[in-house]
Amino acid sequence: MPDILIITNAQIVTCDKDHHVIASGALVVQAGRICWVGLSDKLPASWRDGAHQLMDADGDIVMPGLINMHAHCGDSLFRGLVEDLPLEAWLNTVWKAEGAILNDPANCHLGASLGFAELLLSGTTTVMDMFWHADQSFGAAREAGIRLASGGIYFDPPGMDGLGSERRDQMAARLFAEYGNDDACFVGTLPHGAYTVGPKALVAAYGLAAENDGFFSIHAAETRAEQETVRASYGKSVIRHLASLGILSKRMVLAHCVHVDDEEIDLIAKSGAHVVHNPLSNLKLGSGFSPVPKMLARGINVTLGTDGPISGNDMDMWLTMRLAATIHKGALEDAAVMPTKQVLHMATLYGARALRAEQHLGSLEVGKRADFIRVDMRGPHASPMFDPITHLVYSAARSDVRDVFVAGRQVVDEGVLLTLDVGDLCARSTALIPQITAALKEAP
Repeated sequence: MPDILIITNAQIVTCDKDHHVIASGALVVQAGRICWVGLSDKLPASWRDGAHQLMDADGDIVMPGLINMHAHCGDSLFRGLVEDLPLEAWLNTVWKAEGAILNDPANCHLGASLGFAELLLSGTTTVMDMFWHADQSFGAAREAGIRLASGGIYFDPPGMDGLGSERRDQMAARLFAEYGNDDACFVGTLPHGAYTVGPKALVAAYGLAAENDGFFSIHAAETRAEQETVRASYGKSVIRHLASLGILSKRMVLAHCVHVDDEEIDLIAKSGAHVVHNPLSNLKLGSGFSPVPKMLARGINVTLGTDGPISGNDMDMWLTMRLAATIHKGALEDAAVMPTKQVLHMATLYGARALRAEQHLGSLEVGKRADFIRVDMRGPHASPMFDPITHLVYSAARSDVRDVFVAGRQVVDEGVLLTLDVGDLCARSTALIPQITAALKEAP
């Protein structure tokens, strides 16, 4: 295959800082990076006439791959199993199901692969994933061809992976050593929450992340019950507790931040920490409405996540964008909040910023890695087209994703995943149903 890939006749939504859109554009990829982007009729003749791989986008949108900043992909194995419960009761049931089969690393690999298949087919090219046996997730990500941000889980009680808290540092350090130099991987530490991980372990996890220049991600202020538990234990709310430990910083990715007051928002803003808004799971679990417009107004880098496929029942970033763009308008009775350009950046460029990879990912610009998707524009919901950005946020769907490229390598072709056998993944996952349901019936 020729080393150079040229996409022509595309509506290029760059998602760069100024949201440039090129109505009839071309994109040139070489050695996994973007080396030219501009109008198709300005494409240099040396590329136009060479023996390169050519793709006519036929007027479809070409845009950066979506970045999902909070997920639990292995929970694909439990989709629809636990419903209509608030977070705390929901978690207790989920952990019983996970405990039945996730002590086997192969099942974590299977669940991760199933989740990565769902993400790639819907146009997500990078995901931050918190799950047991993260080494299995990294291996599955390599096979799938998706970029993965993950690392060592911290959890004070015995975990679903069979590890006790005393082994968490060792496991996390091994992941840094094994995957820290892989361009397709972002390695960090991921304590579950301030209510399941004590101060000593939180500080140790943060120290390991800092020592290896990795990220640090944690569930934070998701529910009122969580805030009450942490306050009862440490005399402070979740964000104040993290700040008092000296670990609130630019390398921190805070998942949720639903129940935060103005002072906590100021603490997050001053620290440079990033926030992941997960609107679907917050709605479905009855957790509440995160004050996202207020956080954005304070200059906080707010990104988007789907959470796991059992808290929202899918990992659809298109639905996530649409919810993020609409629920705050209704809650605040203000149609001006959450404009489409801002929401699209939350799913692309802001995610790259939270990964401290804005110079490599999140937009279609020369020198960046060629992670991009082709979005079908031939459906009735795409005609007529007045503004492609508005269309992407309010009208596009995962079923519109035709082609997906990661580092210039095509992983989805006309809606077909090229890297994994989806039918086999589904069959193997379905075969686990009796074991999972039996474990739930037997659990106290």
